[in-house]
Amino acid sequence: MDSGAFYRVLNSVVVPRPIAWVCSRSADGVVNLAPHSFYTVACVDPPVVQFTSVGRKDSLRNVEATGEFTVSLTPESLFEQVNATGTEFPPGTSEAEQCGVELEDSERVGVPRVAGSPVAVECTLHSTLRLGDSTVVFGRVQVISVWERAVRDGRPRIEELRPLARLGGNEWTTIGEIKQIRRIPFRRWTEDPSIGERLRDAGSDPAGS
Repeated sequence: MDSGAFYRVLNSVVVPRPIAWVCSRSADGVVNLAPHSFYTVACVDPPVVQFTSVGRKDSLRNVEATGEFTVSLTPESLFEQVNATGTEFPPGTSEAEQCGVELEDSERVGVPRVAGSPVAVECTLHSTLRLGDSTVVFGRVQVISVWERAVRDGRPRIEELRPLARLGGNEWTTIGEIKQIRRIPFRRWTEDPSIGERLRDAGSDPAGS
């Protein structure tokens, strides 16, 4: 399988993927805004997030030059703008201006964040890791800003954030149905053997036939 075909398959099976709407600033002061769908938490203590630049994109070059970036959550309400900022504009172009995305000053870093996003993660560069044609960027989290109206019972609520996620090809998704389930303490397994039996029975007939 050639690399292009493998990439298309990989993108279609590692799903859904959260999107890092990365804002960075070049050494010349030009602000760049781009979505990166290879994004996750890398470490809890210290808090570190990571995104991957496939090839040497402006986001990577800017972060290497200035050592700062922000990651804004991609809300469903800005779907078209998120997609449009992925356009390969010429270097030196402000995607935010071209796509009508309002930016605002951050609290801790010198790079702006998306004003219309309910969450912004402000980062300084921790390190980078080159893997083949891609570079993983690790950002030390300095502060996370969340809209007050999106917080309930001490934590941000997913139904208020309404993040977009990437699937394969040109497919995207929203949060859809929200399921809740508690993790099973090991003590319950030892006290109630029927738990394992029920799960094994269900797993042997996943179609429910």
